[in-house]
Order: sequence, then C-alpha cells, then structure tokens
Amino acid sequence: MPDPIRPTELRDRLREPLKVYLLDVRQPDEHAFAHLPGDQLIPLDELARRAQEIDLAPGQTLVVYCHHGVRSWHAACYLENQGFEGVLSLHGGIEAYSLEVDPAIPRY
Repeated sequence: MPDPIRPTELRDRLREPLKVYLLDVRQPDEHAFAHLPGDQLIPLDELARRAQEIDLAPGQTLVVYCHHGVRSWHAACYLENQGFEGVLSLHGGIEAYSLEVDPAIPRY
C-alpha cells in the first residue's frame, strides 16, 4: 500500500528537484489548468499502457498526484503492483498543495 506525502513535505523535497519524479494522473484539461512544474502527465486511464514511460533516475522518489488524492492513490497502488518501489501519493492532491503551499496554483 503506497504511503501518502503531505503537501508541505513535497514542497521540502522539491527543493532538490532531481530527487523527485512527479507524475500527474489527471486529464489533459485539468493539467493545462493547473499543474506542478516539471511533472509528467499520464492520465490514470492510460497508465496501464504507458507506465513504461516513467523513467526514474537512481535515487528518485516517484510522487503521484491528482486533484484530491483519490486517482493518485489508485495509480500508486497500480505502480507498486508493477514493481515500482517507494511510490508516494500526494495527500489531498493539487488542491491541498495549492491551499497549503502555493496559492498561485489555480484551484478548481
């Protein structure tokens, strides 16, 4: 079962961006409206056929996010079942990140 990561903890980890691989599993229109810089978009409904696109560098932590944290948790569970280790799901999603860390990120 994937561990959650709080928005403030993600903010702290992003200070060393090469240590975090951000995966957004929302839809393209959601991503276009609001996203975290440097992320990769693979919508949840495409993840099974595109998971091989996730190219983690040695020592990188995979952090999955969505709008509120539900899709990202499902995606993180799937990725763990596919052999990815130490996958984290952003608790509360980009909504919580906007509220707790960066109010410049639009909310919807």
